[in-house]
Amino acid sequence: MRKKELVAMLLAGGQGSRLGALTKRNAKPAVAFGGKYRIIDFPLSNCTNSGIDTVGVLTQYKPLILNSYLGNGSAWDLDDPEGGLHILPPYYTETGGKWYEGTADAIYRNLDFLERYDPEYVVILSGDQLYKMDYSDMLAFHKAKGADLTVSVIEVPWEDASRFGIMSVDDDMKITKFSEKPKNPDSNLASMGIYIFTWSVLKEALVKDHADPESEKDFGGNVIPKMLELGHPLYAYTFEGYWKDVGTIDSYYTTQMELMADDPEFDLFDTQLRIYSNSNLSAPHFVGRRGQVNHSFVCNGCTILGSVTNSILSSDVYVGDGATVEDSIILPGVRIEANAHVKRAIVGEGSIISEGASFNGYEIEGSENNIAVIGDSAVYPAK
Repeated sequence: MRKKELVAMLLAGGQGSRLGALTKRNAKPAVAFGGKYRIIDFPLSNCTNSGIDTVGVLTQYKPLILNSYLGNGSAWDLDDPEGGLHILPPYYTETGGKWYEGTADAIYRNLDFLERYDPEYVVILSGDQLYKMDYSDMLAFHKAKGADLTVSVIEVPWEDASRFGIMSVDDDMKITKFSEKPKNPDSNLASMGIYIFTWSVLKEALVKDHADPESEKDFGGNVIPKMLELGHPLYAYTFEGYWKDVGTIDSYYTTQMELMADDPEFDLFDTQLRIYSNSNLSAPHFVGRRGQVNHSFVCNGCTILGSVTNSILSSDVYVGDGATVEDSIILPGVRIEANAHVKRAIVGEGSIISEGASFNGYEIEGSENNIAVIGDSAVYPAK
């Protein structure tokens, strides 16, 4: 197997419980986003745009839709026989098996995969963030500093710093202190959960962490603090672009609504760093004679006989005659029947809003931030 300079390991096994009904049947990285995409498309596209041709995707929670979507990786040009995209679930060995116990444990239990390619460096990514980054720039910084580990950080408002893992640095961006969600932060450089390790150092650190019975097998909680304690050269790479964690209903909804701004901070139509997806199989969308669409994303396979305003319609959505959709995010395969009304809502994949029904975030009691949410394959009202 040809030796690689940089291999990516993408952590995509999380349940994403903060997304509520949207992840009861689906892993968070596989949740639809922005119409034609799924959340995992963004880090995978970053890998492609960074020239990374070998990616391990570590799956765990309800992986069926995610595995099917990833396929052989060809949608992201990751089907190289000398590398490509590899799905890495937990597995049994001769001594038994169990679920991944933490982020560090997930990588540790796939050391055989990394040794197959014997890379010089490993980049570890999260599968549930929205951003565009060329990891080759971060790798160049890592090499220039002679770092054992480089952590990508972003400046956050001081009042939000206590919600993140915070890096304190010297004038050369060398990390001097790491604090996990500190009450009184002395820095506002928040970890993005994106790490570049020198491979030999990563392997040694993971073996030691695995042998520690007190460790929770987590990068932020255990591996990074231990490396800092042992005097390894750790550096912070400041990322100045757009970055959002879309792991809550509010951020998931608000971030997508912002995509439709006249001059959005995150531009899906940017041709410099394209976002690739595996959602190109449906027929063109159709707008009927009485159908109306205003200020919305409408994907292939949609049939619109009613009215759609300021909304995002994923592929294969049906909006019946006299139905209205406003300020909403509609996931793939949803059917909104005749004269139904959907407002300020997120409707899960394959769900049905029955004829004449009203699904309105302002009217449904208990809606978080007045956002109504229904999970996958549901019928509203329940029958």
